[in-house]
Amino acid sequence: MIDSHCHLAGEEFVGDLPAVVARAQHAGVTGALVIIGAEDEAEKARMPSVADAWSSVWFSIGVHPHHAGQFGSDPAGAARAVRSTIEREALSRAVGEIGLDYHYDFSPREAQRDVFREQLRLARDLRLPVVIHTREADADTFQILGEERADEIGGVFHCFTGDREMATRCLDLGFHLSLAGIVTFPRALELKEVARLVPLDRLLIETDSPFLAPVPHRGKRNEPAYVVRTADVIADLRGTRVEAIAEATSKNFAQLFRPVTPTLHTD
Repeated sequence: MIDSHCHLAGEEFVGDLPAVVARAQHAGVTGALVIIGAEDEAEKARMPSVADAWSSVWFSIGVHPHHAGQFGSDPAGAARAVRSTIEREALSRAVGEIGLDYHYDFSPREAQRDVFREQLRLARDLRLPVVIHTREADADTFQILGEERADEIGGVFHCFTGDREMATRCLDLGFHLSLAGIVTFPRALELKEVARLVPLDRLLIETDSPFLAPVPHRGKRNEPAYVVRTADVIADLRGTRVEAIAEATSKNFAQLFRPVTPTLHTD
């Protein structure tokens, strides 16, 4: 079983990362995709220690929409920061998380859109999949994905919380859906329906650690070991064994985030 989205390089895990990894491995979690902010020097500095602590981790690098405003006057600078980190790290597997967040609006929306476009173009150039964050911005997210031909590279809508209609749009675009601990919440009825309908070969599971711990750990710091609980709930919803969910999502992860030698350009 693989945690397809977590933030183990965050300061929340500095004090006990080896113990966090040990608990994950004991729970049967065999690997994880760790999200790195290309603008976050502290996170980037922790990448070697994360890789040392867990030999089966890979990285996805991007500028989150919350931080897009830092590149408002130079959106291409966000892509340059991502490219630089990817080209220095052999364990890089994706560009992300990237996208739009109109719920918090921590960055101006125009800056979010411009930075999102630049990173999608980079992903196409490097032939890497993308990890999408979208919140209350579905129309603009899909418009930009279409205009930038994101279907040619694929990727995943991480921590998917949309309804059946949005799930269908994501799948029609050729993307995967990743479900997090929210699917275990009693009132997440629409998301439970999505968990039943998403094709098994397009499903991923994640924790989004340290956020969004599943029931019964809700309110605590989340960590990769808890992805097993999410898998259990999805298996129950689909009327199958948790082993089937673990096998399918691990296979999907390996196919989506396979090693790719980036295409380097000097122009």
